[in-house]
Amino acid sequence: MNTQRSAPVGRPRGFDADEALENAMRVFWQNGYEGASLPDLTEAMGISRTSMYAAFGNKEELFRKALARYADGPASYGAESVAEQTARGVATVFLHGAVRSSTLPGYPTGCLSLRASLIGGDGGQAIRDLLAAWRDETGTLLSERFRRAVDEGDLAPGTSPDLLARYLMTIGNGVAIQAAGGAERADLERIVDAVLRSWPPDLSRPDEP
Repeated sequence: MNTQRSAPVGRPRGFDADEALENAMRVFWQNGYEGASLPDLTEAMGISRTSMYAAFGNKEELFRKALARYADGPASYGAESVAEQTARGVATVFLHGAVRSSTLPGYPTGCLSLRASLIGGDGGQAIRDLLAAWRDETGTLLSERFRRAVDEGDLAPGTSPDLLARYLMTIGNGVAIQAAGGAERADLERIVDAVLRSWPPDLSRPDEP
């Protein structure tokens, strides 16, 4: 009697879910959410559409899993930065992390979140809302960390933690956009070094004391 089990229907032998999710993340990173077709995704993942649904759910669920992988991997610099002991350390880790993430060898340039957010129709609104919430979480982490820096005397009294967090994220987003446009890592490193030489920035209005 043959006791050897056959592979599940629609799921090839040797299926590696981790590798498949990594490849799906790269497709979403390159093409955005709506630009990533199911044939593109299944081809990159090396599985059938049936296997994709069985292992990861529909396209939106797959994207959510890919985003989580991105957040824990290439974009982990956001969470890592707030563990630094000083506000300058936070800014340094965050900005250099943005450069590194946007210019990783073998990966698409720029930021997965921005690529998936900037273009799309009504069908991708739920994903754009998801990405906006994800970016807001990062902004909140930075803001809370800078508020602590003010309380500890690491940043000057009167510093706006929220404004400083938005400033840092704006620079980080600019780095990603420049990288997507072909800017070299070395040039982006020089830009963030210039930003850090002026840290913390003077964000007061001209008419403020």
